[in-house]
Amino acid sequence: MGFISTVKSLFGKKDNKQYQYAKMMNGYAPIFSQFGTNIYASDVVQMCIDCIASEISKLQPRHIRTAKGIQTTVNSSINRLFKFKPNELMTTKDFLEKITWLLYMNYNCFIYPTYDLIPDKRGGYTRYYTGFYPLNPTQVDFLQDESNALFVKFYFNSGQNFTLAYSDVIHLRKKYSVNDVMGGGLTGQPDNAALLKVLEINDTVLQGIGKAIKTSLSVRGVVKINTMLDGDRMQKERDRFEAALESGASSILPLDLKSEYTPITVDPKLIDKDTMEFLDNKILRYMGVSLPILSGDYTDEQYQAFYEKTLEPILIGAHQAFSVGVFTTRELDMGNEIVMYFKNMMYLSTASKLKLLESAGAQGLLTDDQKLAIIGYPPLEDGTGGRRTMSLNYVDVNLASKYQLGRVGNSTNNSSDTNK
Repeated sequence: MGFISTVKSLFGKKDNKQYQYAKMMNGYAPIFSQFGTNIYASDVVQMCIDCIASEISKLQPRHIRTAKGIQTTVNSSINRLFKFKPNELMTTKDFLEKITWLLYMNYNCFIYPTYDLIPDKRGGYTRYYTGFYPLNPTQVDFLQDESNALFVKFYFNSGQNFTLAYSDVIHLRKKYSVNDVMGGGLTGQPDNAALLKVLEINDTVLQGIGKAIKTSLSVRGVVKINTMLDGDRMQKERDRFEAALESGASSILPLDLKSEYTPITVDPKLIDKDTMEFLDNKILRYMGVSLPILSGDYTDEQYQAFYEKTLEPILIGAHQAFSVGVFTTRELDMGNEIVMYFKNMMYLSTASKLKLLESAGAQGLLTDDQKLAIIGYPPLEDGTGGRRTMSLNYVDVNLASKYQLGRVGNSTNNSSDTNK
């Protein structure tokens, strides 16, 4: 079954509501074509997006609940889906990678969560989620019904279209600026004009290098034959010269008095190293990916800078968009949210891992199995890895004053006993 067929079955039957285009504050019609493939012919751009998407694919989405300052992982259908397969077509890694690519290609990513309504003990209904599906529409229209509720109409390559309540869709946006509802530029599409100028220059440079290499490997000299030759004899003379070229292991060409060879000096002017690096660095800075990150030869500090500049905004946006798209206002008030966790710290150097174990482990923040996972070892086989240990050098801040007063009291008593 194709993906569009799957989506069609998920969206259900069409309704007979009357819609009108939603009113935008900037006065533009809320009709947005989804494309943005004009910059993705660049190998540097593709490598940058692939690098970002690969890192985002390592996330572990979790449904958690915070009550009285304590966070707990909820045994929910959401966590069941995000553990391995958010839908029947994708693993969690595939899902996260795909939504990142869609976000960077369109500056917008729509995700449709499917669920069943299960009666609860209070006489209401609870959502039991059955899948999360990234959508890739060719056009998106924003509509309103008679009550001014916002809807979104998706058009797909197959020619099918579906209208959904905007509140039922998870919407991720990139560079959300001048448009009221869509990321990107004023038209709700990727605004890549600034980057395209650099890419055009870079492409011109690359084409020039290719032509220079071809030129340097083509015509190397002219053979002047000092006699009149007809066509057949000219061809035989050229064949004889080419044979001399091929057999000249000593690089000395045997020519008779009738022939005169004049070499052509080819000196193609290539772009200097600094200019090439300048062009590449402008693209890398635009994408938020440094050269060490792209090559994989980075330090802990360089990765931390990459995380804070490029990855963290995506994490925060996904955390908020998934939370408001999945939970009702009451559920959000009860402390429910979806958090995107980086599960492991394998990118850290061995020295940094040991420092992490020393600080976090000493305060009892990590279990024994979590400590082993950080340094690449499996959990304890006897099942005792859930134990938390901590250093006795730390004390609860609420007990610190009592602890100090107790020590002062003991010191006073000891002094009195000594004086007796």
